[in-house]
Amino acid sequence: MDELISSRASSAPQPDGTSANRVTATGQVSGVSPLPEGPVPIGSLVCADELPDGVVVADEAGRIIVFNRVAARLTGLDPAEVTGKFVFDVLPLRDAEGRDWWVYADPYHGLPTRTRHPERSLYLADGTEILVSVGYVREDRRNGGARGSRPVRRLVISLRGAKQRERLERSRAELVSTVAHELRSPLTSVKGFTATLLNKWGRFTDDQKRVMLETVNADADRVTRLITELLDVSRIESGRMEVHRQLVDVPDRARKIVAGRVAAGDAEDRFRLEVLDGLPETWLDADKIDQILGNLVENAVRHGAGIVTIVVEPARLEGEDGNTDAVAVSVRDQGEGISPDVAPRVFRQFWRGKPRGGSRTSRHGGGTGLGLYIVKGLVEAHGGTICVRRAPGGGAEFRFTVPAGTAAA
Repeated sequence: MDELISSRASSAPQPDGTSANRVTATGQVSGVSPLPEGPVPIGSLVCADELPDGVVVADEAGRIIVFNRVAARLTGLDPAEVTGKFVFDVLPLRDAEGRDWWVYADPYHGLPTRTRHPERSLYLADGTEILVSVGYVREDRRNGGARGSRPVRRLVISLRGAKQRERLERSRAELVSTVAHELRSPLTSVKGFTATLLNKWGRFTDDQKRVMLETVNADADRVTRLITELLDVSRIESGRMEVHRQLVDVPDRARKIVAGRVAAGDAEDRFRLEVLDGLPETWLDADKIDQILGNLVENAVRHGAGIVTIVVEPARLEGEDGNTDAVAVSVRDQGEGISPDVAPRVFRQFWRGKPRGGSRTSRHGGGTGLGLYIVKGLVEAHGGTICVRRAPGGGAEFRFTVPAGTAAA
């Protein structure tokens, strides 16, 4: 590995013009050159500054020979100043309990069988948290030496910032909190009504029993929807969302979504469907298109106001092979719309807006706040795009475009 990583600083001449011989951590004299000598095959040498993580390489003496640009950014140190210095002086790493990592890990004098230290959180002298993993490059047994002895030739230290992990942990904690909150209410209702019916069945009329059972059924559906959302989030984040294409009539799917809303109690004149001529034959995942349309219509009803208009029209979508036939669907409401500064955040997890035409900057509307995040993931799984903008007559317009696809896709 030491033969594949280089740095401009590592090839700098010694200040006194002498060779690169150094006294190692074991007290021996070393003549190791930081870079491979002789012809180097194309592609076998990678500049450390091109790597996405911070990389620090120390030789067998513990002196730094590589300190790349990302490491400099994470630590605030100048590579030119730290090259040649002892790594344990430049990076005084300590754990959460304040213990010196270099003392208890003892990388240069520890067990000769160790090959790496897995990533863990350590802290610099100024308290900055860094994710550190360490790999050993040891002397090849074939080069001789005492039996079982494999001295360290290089110590390769990888550094990553902890902020991304902190954001991920906060996101997961918020997801757990949201799920717990959303599950508590329906499960409490299901448990309460079920226990009441079991204990006092004969005291209720048939109409009262029906109301209780309908409530239990609705709350069970709510739990099922939440679990479905969580599974969708997991598939989207892991890139495992699958699209099963079949011939889909998008306008017909939109009509069924509207009919379902009307059957659930929404006014029929609240919705309007506009279908433009020239729609291509579309091969899409029918269930996912229903989910996309259902979430967008629900979002418009819950957070918008006035008439909800669904427009289905032919479109063109740029692809690897040029423009392809596509279908575009716009869902518009007549509320106050979404301000430009909020628009980039609406497809993030846990975004919520104010109900019924209020400004959508609030996070206290109904639902889990996962609907639009899932919509974006489903659209992108089809190879499409989605955006939010101001509707022609005011309000918000969510518009997604998906390629028509083929039967064999």
